[in-house]
Amino acid sequence: MSLNLSASSTLASDVSALADACLGYLAEHPDELLAFMQQVGFDPESLRASIGSARLKTGLLDYFAANEPLLLALCANSGTTPEAFMRVWYKLNPAG
Repeated sequence: MSLNLSASSTLASDVSALADACLGYLAEHPDELLAFMQQVGFDPESLRASIGSARLKTGLLDYFAANEPLLLALCANSGTTPEAFMRVWYKLNPAG
């Protein structure tokens, strides 16, 4: 899977694409999914209920941005670069 994060795409579409990739990665790695759910205080039902929400998308990007090994694994599997991921993250968090 390769993500298309081009200069012409919108921030919302980039965030959605990256969040989908993050959630897909977590779904394939149950231990990482459990760690994410524990950190954010989700149980399976609350995670399912939040799918597609802006808060979950932002939370997923924050979680991966704060965990370099996880970010690098995601990027290696999704065909994007850590720099492209972090550019999107910085647009969401201009104060860093």
